[in-house]
Amino acid sequence: MSKVTLIPSTKNPHTKATLGARDIRNVAAYARVSTNTDEQYSSYEAQVNYYMKFIQDRADWRYINVYADEGITGTNTKKRLEFNKMISDALSGKIDLIITKSISRFARNTLDTISCVRKLKDKGIEVFFEKENLWTLDPKSELILTIMASIAQEESRSISENVRWGKRVAFKQGKVTFAYSRFLGYKKKNDKLVIDEDEAMIVRLIYRMFLVDGISMHAIAHHLNASNVKTPSGKGKRWIQNTIASILTNEKYKGDALLQKSYNDNYLTQKQVKNTGQIPQYYVENNHPAIIDKEMWELTRILVKQKTSLGKHNSFSSIFASKLICADCGGFYGRKRWHSTDKYSKLVYRCNRKFDKGKHKCMTPTLSEDEIKMKFIQSYNFTMKDKKRVMDDTKEIIGLLSDTKDLDVEINKTGDEITVITELVNKLINDHAKSNMSIEEYDRRYSELTTRYEELENKQKELINKRDDKKARIYIMNEFLTNLKKAEDRMSEWNDSFFTMMVESGTVHRDETITFKLKNGKKI
Repeated sequence: MSKVTLIPSTKNPHTKATLGARDIRNVAAYARVSTNTDEQYSSYEAQVNYYMKFIQDRADWRYINVYADEGITGTNTKKRLEFNKMISDALSGKIDLIITKSISRFARNTLDTISCVRKLKDKGIEVFFEKENLWTLDPKSELILTIMASIAQEESRSISENVRWGKRVAFKQGKVTFAYSRFLGYKKKNDKLVIDEDEAMIVRLIYRMFLVDGISMHAIAHHLNASNVKTPSGKGKRWIQNTIASILTNEKYKGDALLQKSYNDNYLTQKQVKNTGQIPQYYVENNHPAIIDKEMWELTRILVKQKTSLGKHNSFSSIFASKLICADCGGFYGRKRWHSTDKYSKLVYRCNRKFDKGKHKCMTPTLSEDEIKMKFIQSYNFTMKDKKRVMDDTKEIIGLLSDTKDLDVEINKTGDEITVITELVNKLINDHAKSNMSIEEYDRRYSELTTRYEELENKQKELINKRDDKKARIYIMNEFLTNLKKAEDRMSEWNDSFFTMMVESGTVHRDETITFKLKNGKKI
């Protein structure tokens, strides 16, 4: 008969440590608070101090670190830098045991919890969940952990739903929240939103450069970078066109607030989705002090929309960018450098399409900066000889533009027709449900009505755009008139501000002449 002798195990199958030996374990802890509020900060500090002492009080534990994420949600581990660093350190052999308050502190996502624990377990690294008294190297822990992690995830979903509900109730009541640290022009003082005058100066400059001086968003960004002006977040190295566009179209600068522009569509990923009508939005008027008056803001929005549709883009290489136009092709003149590598190097301007392949070659000339400046000085002095008449003409044009009665009538009339068509469509749908109307007849009538609806809608948009364009022109001309009153009667040397103040565009002709179009429409 064969003889079987038991050879007892001498090592822990998971940790590989000798059984009964008092091996020193490298221990770290993980702490997290989910918001950046002062109240939560005290909780954060308390967790760090507690775990530091908890580990150091054990003779068989060697304190490694307390990894702590502050102000970061636990539903997803991707953005938790300290958590990810801890896992990396553990897998590289620096940590044997991780202690954390509870499963919900570790991760509220069941998949993340189980995945991380298994990954650590494979390397012999244990996690101790203090609240649940659960050690993950215990053979019975897997099932218990899965159940508890699922409960934690469901709790997270419930909390997320409650928070979302609370926010929407606050939105309905018109309660506005501000990300002060990333919002240029405002600050919090005595729990109230007030204007930060130093930052507000930058906001006003951006609006003026765009609306009054006609400088592009890309060019404004270049100017702010060259002037070493800090970005809204204070962390970004450079201003970009999108940042300028955001400032120029943000309703908060006129004292209003549109709530629920975006929403969280998944409590696990915390992904923010732009709200394009999926859920209600709330508009709060006169919520806080305005930096930009409402008229200027509305006109800026209109101009942003117009320029975006045209796709205008230029660098801040000079104030002539997007101002000089080729008479042959309608393209913009751009600044180029001739003889860049020798002593004859100089800056010139020519049509950007002059040497485009496969297109008609423009015959308009290349001009130096001095030539352009000289031609404008001549035009300016010629115009200012009859300054009073130019001002009177501008006032007359403003008066004509102010009359929008015919447009208003057409807009209202078109709106009434749209209402009628909508009612006819609804009636057709109801009649089709109640009668024996054939599918072919229904489709024909429905197609006719929807085609007419689209035509009217496009017509109404076009009319509204015309009215908005008039309002924008009035604003610009009033600014032109104000500046004209203050302007000198004669220019003896070049002045950038006079050019931006007066000129809308300049068309360069083949004979080297330039037709300057002033902001009141007058051409010289």
